[in-house]
Amino acid sequence: MTPIRINLLPHRQLRKARQQRWFVILAAIVFGLGLATVGAGQAYIASLKSDQDARNVFLKTELAKLDKQIEEIAHLKEKTKDLLDRKEVVESLQNNRSEAVHMFDELMRLLPDGLYLKSVKQTGDAVSLAGYAQSSARVSTFMRALEAATLFDEPVLIEVKSAMVGPVRSYEFSLNVKIARIAPDSDKDKKSKHKTGDKS
Repeated sequence: MTPIRINLLPHRQLRKARQQRWFVILAAIVFGLGLATVGAGQAYIASLKSDQDARNVFLKTELAKLDKQIEEIAHLKEKTKDLLDRKEVVESLQNNRSEAVHMFDELMRLLPDGLYLKSVKQTGDAVSLAGYAQSSARVSTFMRALEAATLFDEPVLIEVKSAMVGPVRSYEFSLNVKIARIAPDSDKDKKSKHKTGDKS
């Protein structure tokens, strides 16, 4: 025989109990959703921070590369400048060597008989000459030849004195002359005419 269950609780108390159970369930659901939302927010913020950190690392790496490239460019510029400076020095030495050869050739051509040089010193455009001559007239002839030459200009006699060269009495002289690097055409023509006149 099945026992008969008799609900002795009032109807209102049953409804209140059901409402309390639903409230607890809803509260638990809301609390769980809140925790999930907070967790998701924290995970999102952590992801953003991780992405930002990765970008910062990337930017630092790229900036380091740029700094290295800038340093290499500066080093290349310095090396290029050094090479250009060396090139200018080499060209200057070559020009000076050519000029020195030309100058000595011209001096040998202008030396009169009975006169020889013991020293030739060049400082920029200025040339100091010293030597011996058989007579002071030979020194004057040499100075006129320097004046008429297109390569030289403004010869100035410093000193002429009697001196013994071994058993022979000679005249020791020293003079200065300038190298005419860029001479006007009129001066060249004048010197050429002067040289022609001397030959005639």
